[in-house]
Parts: sequence; structure tokens; C-alpha cells
Amino acid sequence: MTISDPRAFLTGLFQAAVDAAQPSLCLPPHLPSPPKGRTIVVGAGKASAEMARVVERHWKGQLSGLVVTRYDHAVPCENIEIVEAAHPVPDAAGAAAARRVLETVQGLTPDDLVICLISGGGSALMTLPADGLTLDDKQAVNRALLRSGANITEMNCVRKHLSMIKGGRLAVAAAPAQVVTLSISDVPGDDPAVIASGPTVADATTFGDAREILERYGIQAPPSVRAHLRDAMDETPKPGDPRLDRCQTVLIATPQASLEAAAEIARQAGISPIILGDAIEGESRDVGFVHAAIARQVARHGQPAMAPAVLLSGGETTVTMRGKGRGGRNGEFALALAVALDGAPGIHAIACDTDGIDGSENNAGAVVTPDTLTRANAAGLKARDRLADNDAFGFFEPIGDLVISGPTMTNVNDFRAVLVLKF
Repeated sequence: MTISDPRAFLTGLFQAAVDAAQPSLCLPPHLPSPPKGRTIVVGAGKASAEMARVVERHWKGQLSGLVVTRYDHAVPCENIEIVEAAHPVPDAAGAAAARRVLETVQGLTPDDLVICLISGGGSALMTLPADGLTLDDKQAVNRALLRSGANITEMNCVRKHLSMIKGGRLAVAAAPAQVVTLSISDVPGDDPAVIASGPTVADATTFGDAREILERYGIQAPPSVRAHLRDAMDETPKPGDPRLDRCQTVLIATPQASLEAAAEIARQAGISPIILGDAIEGESRDVGFVHAAIARQVARHGQPAMAPAVLLSGGETTVTMRGKGRGGRNGEFALALAVALDGAPGIHAIACDTDGIDGSENNAGAVVTPDTLTRANAAGLKARDRLADNDAFGFFEPIGDLVISGPTMTNVNDFRAVLVLKF
């Protein structure tokens, strides 16, 4: 099979992965039945506004509510208020919205229903500091965690224990109402307790776990945070807590489903798909080096499949910031992959965040071609130097290899595809 335009083919795989996780497709089949009482819609995440719009279009009856999404991710809704806030570092708009969300679900009855719409990014977007903490405290810890190399499960453990709304506390506030949470998973393993720090899900982690994570990564938290994690008595609700008896969580979209959608497109094109995993974690550059080694094995030895083949993977890698450059984890993966491949013929790749935003830049990710390093050298760009400076954005932008999709209104995290053609 010959692919005449590898970049277009890889971009098509990315789009298929994104399309499979669109709320318009995956949310309606999971809507609960209308209650006897009121229906309140709350939520947070990069996809929450689009999820709210889909709920409105398919709901039979009255509803109201409030969801928080990232700046530039709002969509028009009639009865559900959409508030925009900052991500990945929270701001005052998110804190104010989180307090209103908590107030919205209080005072309900057993006849009422809360539909909670949760997607990736919700931890930062719905920030409500615990008593004795300030937004500045939360911002400082968040910035340190983002630079530390901690994985999403570790980061969200800390976030839960500095919050009045995460780690099941939103569901406790909504009791005795029924709570149905519809989640789009952006975390390795699809654990509902980790997605957006599980505001309606029991939390098995403890204050002690949060302290240990800060120590492990050498994070010097503000004194108020250290005191809170040491002295606070109000633990998050644990599995078996009767206050969560009327809570249900449904995963409506997952990284694996999106990888399978991309795999089907590859099969239709005569390309063998190899799904390496939907929950890959670790340093972005290390994951890039490993993917390069597997791609070379396909090209040289036909293992684990003969070319033409495409390696597909998802999950959430991390970047430990040692330099001063710009770029997210998918760009860093792509740059490390390019370095490791060193112009190997017939190997092309794409790495993007399915929400359309890689880190804090305006690109979803980047593509890699056999002549990436040649073109970069001609532009005076040294790949290894840029990788050492964590400057994937500064490497790929001048050579036109950024992928810019704009907000996709969903989020099943990283999508990587490495295409190995016969050569």
C-alpha cells in the first residue's frame, strides 16, 4: 500500500481519534431518565461546555445549571450557564465559578437529579481552596507540580487534598439528590477518581499521600499548604461512604476507543495498526526514544508487524522542565522521536493532544518527517539543543511542522501515530 501524502494520512488518524470522543456522538446514549424533581447540570473541563450543549439538545424537560470550561472553549447554551476560566494554572474566575457550582447543588432533595459533566482540565478550572488556603497557594503548588514531572494521578492526589470541591466533596454537597456523572476520560487507566480530581467520586488517597508526593518531587509548598496537609482532619470521602450511595459515574469516551477509531481508518487504507497502549506514561522524551526504536524494528525486521504499519498510542506523558523553552509534552515527544530516528527513511509521525492544545501553546502538537532534521539544520535549528532546552515549539514552528487544530471540544489526552512505510 502506498500513502501519497503521509502527513494528511496521519492528520486524518488524529481527526478520527478526536471525532470518536465528540460529546455529540458519545453522550446522548448515556443520559439518565428525568427525575420527579429538579434537574441541575454542573461540571468542569475542556469539553464541559460542548457536553452541556448536547445535554440541552437531548433533554426532555426543564433543567438549569453551571459548568466551567477553559477560555475560548465556551459554546452557546440556553439554560446552562457557561463560565470560562484559566488552565493549566487556575485563576480567580475558576475559583468563583467553583464556589457557585458548590452552592448550586446544595439544598436538593431525593427527588432531584444532578448531572455532572466532567472532562480533562477540570482540576484547574474548578478550583476552590480548602479553608485556610488561598488561590495564590493553589497556584503556587499547581505551577510546581506542572514543572516537577509528577504524573496526573500524583498531581490530582495533591489537588484533592487542597480543595473544598474535589475528591468526592461535590457529591457530598449534593446529597441526598441522585448524582449521575458523565465523564470523558483523559487519564491513563480511566480511573474516575482521577479524571478532573473526581469531584463526585470516592477518594482512596489521603493527606499523607499528598505530603509524600510533595516530598518525592522536592516541592517547597507555601507554609499554609504544608500546615493544611499536616493538620487537616476533614479527609475526602472514602469508598463505601454512605453519602455517595446515590452516585453513579459513566465513562462516555476513552483513549482506547479513540485509538481503535484511528486503527480502523488505518486498516481501511491497507496499513497494519499496532496499538502499543492507551495508558502510556513517563518522560515525553523517553517515550519518544522508545517509539523510535519500535519503528526501526518494524522497518528493519518486520516486527511486531510488517511495513506498512502504524504505531498508535495514548496516555499522558510528562515533561520535567530543565530548560527555558516553550512547548508541551507532545511536541517534546515528537522532537525526541526526530532526534532518535535521525532521518530514518520512510518513517513519519504525529503527536497531538486531543483537546487541541499542547501544554500552554496554541498548537495541538507536531509532525515528524524523514527530512525534519535536514530542514531544521538549514534553518539553523539544532534538534538536540532545543530538546535540552525543552523548546519543541521553537523547533517545529520555524519549519512549519506544528499541528494547529484549535480547541476540539473534547479531550482523551495524548494521541501518537508513527507511520512506517516500505522503503
